[in-house]
Amino acid sequence: MPDEEKNEEILENIKACCRALDDKKADDLVILDLRGRSSITDYFVIASGKSSPQLKALQKSLQETLKAQDIEVFGTNSEPSSGWLIVDAFDFMVHLFIPEMREFYSLENLWKDSPRVVLEEIVGV
Repeated sequence: MPDEEKNEEILENIKACCRALDDKKADDLVILDLRGRSSITDYFVIASGKSSPQLKALQKSLQETLKAQDIEVFGTNSEPSSGWLIVDAFDFMVHLFIPEMREFYSLENLWKDSPRVVLEEIVGV
């Protein structure tokens, strides 16, 4: 599959995941394009939930969407009480935080040189 076609497929999968997160009221949804900057994944999807129970609901919705899209999950960190959940879908990773942990780890700042994907263009949120 040519690179451009593969990237379009990845963005379509990210779009489905972002819609699922938005449906569950995720806050501050951000997509970072890490292509050429990271050897572990092409994109980060970062979102916040107001509490550990909301993080759990966001993760559940996300996993249902990934399964429906037939996207293999390579790993998860699924301890909502930690305040940071990770779902690794290989081509993209989803990071779900409570606000305090998101501020503490500041992934957007760590990857500040990475372009942001404009949500409205691919998701409509």
